[in-house]
Amino acid sequence: MLKQNIKATNLELTPSITEYLDKRLSAVDKLIDDEIEALARIDVGRTTHHHHKGDVFRAEINLRVGDKNFHAVSETTDLYAAIDEMRDEIVQEVNRSKKKTMTLLKKGHQKIKNMIRRIYPRS
Repeated sequence: MLKQNIKATNLELTPSITEYLDKRLSAVDKLIDDEIEALARIDVGRTTHHHHKGDVFRAEINLRVGDKNFHAVSETTDLYAAIDEMRDEIVQEVNRSKKKTMTLLKKGHQKIKNMIRRIYPRS
């Protein structure tokens, strides 16, 4: 299960923002094993850049799954769009890591198979 720690900077953390984050991060929760401890530190906020007129919203997540760390940041003029981009980026990162792990496992299995074939050749 994914534990969440949400922080707001220069922005009031309303129940609707929290609910939207919960809904969006359910996709991340589905990718993580239930047996593995996972902690997501999420920071949403309003920043101002001297290059932009108006507000710029930032959504950042630091995700720790077991002994692996993942990080994603997004800045746009809309808070909900920033949250969506952050979620897409973190899902992509977690998926990439899972595929890499599976590839390494498959390589290991193939090496073991080849060793067994050398020891016990087919007649």
